[in-house]
Amino acid sequence: MVKGVSPSLGSDTAEPLDQPLVEVIRERLDEFTATERRAALALLANYPLLGLGTVAEFAHGAGVSSPTILRFTARLGFATYAEFQKRLRGELEDRLKSPLAKATAPSFPAAEIEDDLPGAILDNIRETFRHLPPAELGAVVRLIGDERRTVYFLGGRFTDALARYMAAHLRIVRGKVIHIAGQEDNWRDFLIDMTRRDGLVVFDIRRYQANVVRLATAAAERGVSVVLVTDGWLSPIASVAAHVLPARVAVPSPWDSSTALLAIAEALIAGVTRADHARSEARMAMLERYRDGDDLRPD
Repeated sequence: MVKGVSPSLGSDTAEPLDQPLVEVIRERLDEFTATERRAALALLANYPLLGLGTVAEFAHGAGVSSPTILRFTARLGFATYAEFQKRLRGELEDRLKSPLAKATAPSFPAAEIEDDLPGAILDNIRETFRHLPPAELGAVVRLIGDERRTVYFLGGRFTDALARYMAAHLRIVRGKVIHIAGQEDNWRDFLIDMTRRDGLVVFDIRRYQANVVRLATAAAERGVSVVLVTDGWLSPIASVAAHVLPARVAVPSPWDSSTALLAIAEALIAGVTRADHARSEARMAMLERYRDGDDLRPD
């Protein structure tokens, strides 16, 4: 059970103690009343900041009454609104935590790290896919597999390797795949060519990278369908994204783990490859002919 969250809300399965509240809310949307659902969706769109204001401010931002906000937080299992906000503030602190801050936590003996780290990484993968709705994964596969779209890929300081990895694979099985690389000043060159028919896949985890957020926000303003692969605390890009795929990243280390992010990327690559098998096979066969040095002129 999530600390501070009622076990009576939804699943019969106990939740891990470190499950972000945003995941709990997203999974249990169908259990709220119509007005409570409006409050939940408003909070998800501006998480966690909307919930850090007063009850009246939250109500105004969600377009509901103050009693609705109190019923919504009570349904989540919080005895008071202050308790709900305490949980949000704790998550916000985790969201902004730097490697230095995590390094000052109690250290793990080398043997304990060897034992705990692989297990934590495996748990991250399992929990990530347990909480990812198959329908959401399917929608993203359809979006990035649609060759009528140009699909762009971008990541931050550490996660751009995942964006580049994903783009390199998808270029083999579909056309019009672009990895946005280089200095931020050059990113505008890509932005001016983006249209509402296009897609942008962004990797962004804590501490969220301001220039990546700016690019994704500008792309969304141009009507681009943004797919965000992020952590459980959610990058600010979530407020403009058409699809959000959160991954578990916390491990017993000063550094967050990107393994679950990579697993999402590989699941999407596999999905796009299978979705149009004939196209994928034809393109891979042509690539093999190029590698073999065969004459590639049409028969």
